[in-house]
Amino acid sequence: MDEQSSLLALFTSSFLAATLLPGGSEAVLVGVLLAYPDLHWQALILATIGNTLGGMSSYLIGRLLPDEKTLHKKLGSNTRSLEWVRQHGTPILLLSWAPLIGDVLCVAAGWLRTNWLWALLFIAAGKFARYWIIATAIN
Repeated sequence: MDEQSSLLALFTSSFLAATLLPGGSEAVLVGVLLAYPDLHWQALILATIGNTLGGMSSYLIGRLLPDEKTLHKKLGSNTRSLEWVRQHGTPILLLSWAPLIGDVLCVAAGWLRTNWLWALLFIAAGKFARYWIIATAIN
């Protein structure tokens, strides 16, 4: 796979991994960085943007949910995330990268109508930190 295709695959997997679909964008990032070490910052930035946009799509889903009954269907038994967002506000979205709880935190933040700009910033910061740690570890 050439550089452009690798970056496109990384962006796509990063976006999909941050939605309610399962994915392993970390493995794709590692693969791209091992194959093309000179793409370190491009890969890091594209993975962060893709994953952040995926997180914001979950936030938007939460914004569009009409009532608490529908929200509980979407979150399942993980209503603890709703309470975390109520208690801590948008800074809790620094954990949006975390498996299992990250997606539901984004949905809960959208449903609670937290400020979208703060949500975007905290989601991006958390996702960047996770990818940066991974990228730094393999260098």
